[in-house]
Amino acid sequence: MIRCFVVPFLAMLTAPVLARAPQVLDVPSIPGIDAPELAALGTYDIGFRSIMLTHQGQPDVEKGESSGTDMPRIDRSLRVDIWYPATVKNGAKPVIYRGSLWAEPPFPPVNFTQKGIAVSGAKAAGSQHPLVIISHGYSNNPAVMTWLTENLASKGYVVAAIHHNDPNPYVVSPSIRAAPNFNRPRDIVFVAGQLRDSLGELIDADNVALIGYSQGGYGVLTAGGATLDPLGPNMGLVAGGALKTSARGGAEADAVKLAGVRAIVALAPAGGAPSSAWGADGLAALTAPLLLIQGDSDATVNYTTGALAVFGGAINSDRTLLTYKQAGHSIALNPAPREMRGTVWDMDWFEDPIWRQDRINAINLHFITAFLAVHLQKDASKAAYLNVAVEDSDAGEWNAPAGTAWGAYSPGGAGVTLWKGFQRRHAKGMMLQHQSAAK
Repeated sequence: MIRCFVVPFLAMLTAPVLARAPQVLDVPSIPGIDAPELAALGTYDIGFRSIMLTHQGQPDVEKGESSGTDMPRIDRSLRVDIWYPATVKNGAKPVIYRGSLWAEPPFPPVNFTQKGIAVSGAKAAGSQHPLVIISHGYSNNPAVMTWLTENLASKGYVVAAIHHNDPNPYVVSPSIRAAPNFNRPRDIVFVAGQLRDSLGELIDADNVALIGYSQGGYGVLTAGGATLDPLGPNMGLVAGGALKTSARGGAEADAVKLAGVRAIVALAPAGGAPSSAWGADGLAALTAPLLLIQGDSDATVNYTTGALAVFGGAINSDRTLLTYKQAGHSIALNPAPREMRGTVWDMDWFEDPIWRQDRINAINLHFITAFLAVHLQKDASKAAYLNVAVEDSDAGEWNAPAGTAWGAYSPGGAGVTLWKGFQRRHAKGMMLQHQSAAK
């Protein structure tokens, strides 16, 4: 089964106002009571809007022939969902997201709904917020990553998630299946440039981070500075040799690079197998701080050639690798909605067979929050959550003083090896490694 495919469709309906309780299990952006410290919602209300952008005159790599030279051109339309810090009126009704995923062949797609806490069209609050661009997995949709988009907006970020409109992986040829290797970084660079120009004082246009999952991880690493190897595995698959123009030394190499990226988060990033899309030289070109997250039992994107290889090869980036022991590929989607729990196939889009999905999301939020706070909000105090005393979370200990509440967060610091911000018995099954930039 190919992972990470969602039909691109998002709609909004009305729903009762949701209280910001510490645990609302059907709202993914609100972490549970056992979440680590920094996963909690921020202080802002959240606004939502969706816009359409058109990238004119782009090669239509889905229509061209892999061996052909003539490449049709299209105006590539991209929907972008935007979450932002807002001031919400009392009684305002939050959005409900609606989506559809491929079912197990030959069955038709399965429709689902997902509750949110953002309010469509709410008045923006504040200005000069950092901009975070999010790139979903192959044929995913921003609706399945609201655990992240809404939560970050509540913490003072403007979050823009792109609908990449990937082809259906079950019915297309290998050359069409490879099209996102061409489109992803170009979409990211184009959308970021448009938003830097159009969002005005709402954002700090020079303070941008990229976050991507799976195919989106490939996209953000490439757009963030990793140069493509002209001998890479997909160079000959993309129609008309179009991808080769984006590789090192290619005529359009600049079209897949976004200048001024301050931080990159890549979750289970594709691009490492069967051979690297970037090669050693390409990964060494990364200089932005990097947070990598993956399960070491990922059957879709091999861990050794995926996040672990990027961690080892991005020698000029200050980088951190969070590894979930025994986790698979499903580490970046919302918990499975009710409609997606009827078959194992449907549930496996969202859920890891061992780890609780809301637990993984909460841990992801904790570390992504710390990472972005350090590099985009210049909050040096959050570095303590990344600089753990022991790499293996299972080895962490905290002899809490008598009378300390059972659910208290580890304070870190001298004599405490339980990871800062985690609760007793709730920092298990992970590794957190760090390497400084070589120069």
